[in-house]
Amino acid sequence: MKAEKVSKHIISWLKEYVEKGNIKGFVVGVSGGIDSAVTSTLCASTGFPTLCVEMPIHQAENQVSRAKEHIGQLKERFDNVSDVQIDLTNTFENFKNEVPAQVSPDKIAHSLANTRARLRMTSLYYLAGLHNYLVVGTGNKVEDFGVGFYTKYGDGGVDLSPIADLMKSEVYEIAAFLKVPKSIQEAEPTDGLFGDSRTDEQQIGASYDELEWAMRTKKLGKKVTDFVDREKEVFEIYTKLNKSNQHKMLPIPVCKIPKTFN
Repeated sequence: MKAEKVSKHIISWLKEYVEKGNIKGFVVGVSGGIDSAVTSTLCASTGFPTLCVEMPIHQAENQVSRAKEHIGQLKERFDNVSDVQIDLTNTFENFKNEVPAQVSPDKIAHSLANTRARLRMTSLYYLAGLHNYLVVGTGNKVEDFGVGFYTKYGDGGVDLSPIADLMKSEVYEIAAFLKVPKSIQEAEPTDGLFGDSRTDEQQIGASYDELEWAMRTKKLGKKVTDFVDREKEVFEIYTKLNKSNQHKMLPIPVCKIPKTFN
């Protein structure tokens, strides 16, 4: 992939979208991860106002420090970048105290993880509404269209997705070209939604390189029975997640009323 050419294409696409929509700028949730770092740098490169938002909820210190490092670097490089921190920890705790919890701890943990993402989406849209900005998605192709590794109406609730046609490996190539901090480029990917150090690979059961292989292989028409050992395991993981998360990737089903009923 030609990182410079792709970067310029995305920046041009973002600029054109904003200009046509009579929008003033962008809002990006910055987590300290590679995807949000690349996305916010691309937005900043347009010259339009770019608001970087930190939204910690019991966040690991290394995630917070990477986010701060990245935002600091962006503000040094671009005079159109501003930032704000909204600590949602108390909001999250108040929510937990108000909702019923008569189910298994595992179900509660996963539901609350998605709640974190949805609280952040609400905050981003609040800020976007104040400034007439667009909420910019940070999902990549593997997450958004491969395994559906995101929260519906959480980090999946956005106005536009500039890097959603890039594989995770391509995001890293863009990150190197854009000079994203090394600490972010070298960090293990994590969604940070559980308040601990678990990585994306630990949650999914496969690395992004493996998932990219499975995604490309499945498009070639291969089946689970074509593989053995680790390849078979990865292909099964990818296929299962791709199937179960179609509700995130497809348009919302609409019940069509027959015209004869009118």
